[in-house]
Amino acid sequence: MTEAAELPQAPEAARTVFGELFPEAVRYAELLADAGVKRGLIGPREVPRLWERHLLNCAVLSEVVPEGVTVCDVGSGAGLPGIPLALVRPDLKITLLEPLLRRTNFLQEVVELLGLDHVTVVRGRAEEMLGKVPPVHVVTARAVAPLDRLAGWGVPLLRPYGEMLALKGDTAEEEIQSARAALSKLGVVETSVLHVGEGIVDPLSTVVRVEVGESPGGVRFAAKRAKAARTSRTRRRR
Repeated sequence: MTEAAELPQAPEAARTVFGELFPEAVRYAELLADAGVKRGLIGPREVPRLWERHLLNCAVLSEVVPEGVTVCDVGSGAGLPGIPLALVRPDLKITLLEPLLRRTNFLQEVVELLGLDHVTVVRGRAEEMLGKVPPVHVVTARAVAPLDRLAGWGVPLLRPYGEMLALKGDTAEEEIQSARAALSKLGVVETSVLHVGEGIVDPLSTVVRVEVGESPGGVRFAAKRAKAARTSRTRRRR
């Protein structure tokens, strides 16, 4: 029996969540269970719970993402949460940002196979992307790093008054408390913990929302952002 054969049938909730793109969601689950496992992007023990723990858990993030915005999924890995979010929200422009080549190869294959024209795959580290990718309204992340480090990578990629939405576990409140000093230095003006997926996932998905003011990244990144803007203008003039 192959890993792909162990993938359980999609729950009824998946049909509701993914709607017209439910067949594409099934195809993505199959790819994760097969190529994703073979390439070491997801553990074989995760295959039986791919739908509830991974696809649906990520798709319900859409409940708190504003309409028609730009999104950067930092450390996208196997495409979680970026690809489930793209499947339920064709109104979004999503960048999947991932530093490892084998992962970006997989992501590009998935994007092309599923026909996700509103998704772009970029290989690189978030901390090196300032000025290389346009600032976005929303940064998403899942299981990438503790909140203080994650914010250091993701917050500088935001537009003024943007927000970072990080899928977290039971320690979300504790992470916020321990990261407060770091978040303040990064220009964060408000943090909150949200629970999404009522009637779809149990337990509910926990999301840490980090909102920034007019200077994402704070003073530390202001000079870097100004330099990046000057460089970009010089390139355009050429």
